[in-house]
Amino acid sequence: MAETDRNSVQKFDENFIKHEGIVSKVSSNSITVSLRGNLHCEACNAKSACGVSDSDSKEIEILTPAESLKVNESVQVFLKKGLGLKAVFWAYVFPFILLFAVLLIASALYQEWLAGLLAIGVLIPYYLLLYVLKNSFKSAFKVSVSKLY
Repeated sequence: MAETDRNSVQKFDENFIKHEGIVSKVSSNSITVSLRGNLHCEACNAKSACGVSDSDSKEIEILTPAESLKVNESVQVFLKKGLGLKAVFWAYVFPFILLFAVLLIASALYQEWLAGLLAIGVLIPYYLLLYVLKNSFKSAFKVSVSKLY
């Protein structure tokens, strides 16, 4: 029985990205957690593309947490690894592909300086679209939180 529990915990650890943090703000339908620097980031394959490992503290908003939490309470935040890679794709990989594709196409049609401006300029509506769709991204990227005891 203990072996089964150990295996399920190990599978849980393999499928989720975990970060410790402190609740910094509580509102009626969400909480804001300040993430601490994480030792596990050193072993993560996506650390170079992940914004969380870059600095000491980041904030994340979690919609409707299952537990009632208070400000300055220590918590652990969980995100499925597949969702982390999807977030990296939409934040870094797709914009790079879009920029590069526009640069190649525009360089065949326009002068070099204009092609460069168009390539950079296409990122403005892209990130504006991401901003407009942020609520749908928040619901797609479900983040879980639990108290640390």
